[in-house]
Amino acid sequence: MIIQKLIGFKINSVSLFSSKLAGRMALFLFTKPLKGKINEEQSDFLDSAFHEELNHQGTPIMTYRWLGNKKTVLLVHGWESNSARWRAIIPELQAKGHTVIALDAPAHGRSGSRRFNALLYAEFINEATKRFHPEIIVGHSVGGMASVYYLHKYQPPSVKKVVLLGAPSEFSDIISRYFLMMGYNKKTINAIKKRIKDKYGIEVDDFSSVKHLKTILSEGLIIHDKTDPIIPYEDAVLINSNFKNSTLITTEGFGHSLYDESVSNHIYHFIES
Repeated sequence: MIIQKLIGFKINSVSLFSSKLAGRMALFLFTKPLKGKINEEQSDFLDSAFHEELNHQGTPIMTYRWLGNKKTVLLVHGWESNSARWRAIIPELQAKGHTVIALDAPAHGRSGSRRFNALLYAEFINEATKRFHPEIIVGHSVGGMASVYYLHKYQPPSVKKVVLLGAPSEFSDIISRYFLMMGYNKKTINAIKKRIKDKYGIEVDDFSSVKHLKTILSEGLIIHDKTDPIIPYEDAVLINSNFKNSTLITTEGFGHSLYDESVSNHIYHFIES
């Protein structure tokens, strides 16, 4: 936390003579993952799949495909991760006969882009869905938020079910936690919000899974841990209360990653029901 506060102090100092530059610097840090590239162990696992590189406006999207003869499941990982985070459930989904597709997010794994944002991630999901026509999407963390936005924007007829694992509800809450962590002053915060509006065409308060879910007809399964230190459990309650056709499963002790056999079993049952 000390390092973050020192960086925040420097950016606040920049804001005194150029709020625009401070906003650019702060948003750069917010959208630049420090982890998520594929290591040797993960590469060995992912090399068991068929690799296919898709494209969105010149940006490469790496996808991995394990073939089956039942439903097609698209797996969407979260921040500072990659498609190998699903290696615990992919073999079982294969064993059950499902085709499994995983994709690397922008600036993660083997996909392109130097920066990450949920809007671009939703476009990656759209390209993967057009290519593979999944019936189920499983999204973890911000991958869940990007999946919700994708479903809201494109209304794909093929997607019948969506699983949200530790997914955030409000972008405003995510970025507010970033502001607090960095210790940004009001001038820097306002500059970041203006930069987001100018660059992406959205107001911070308007990018909301709760708002996006109101147009989604897919059946939903929400799994969230009460001890999640990254995304508060209250987000899951809010999502569930605004998702017309959803079920909330509460866990305790699995944290944000939700790596546990019981969670996997809930996903398998939901997919096959």
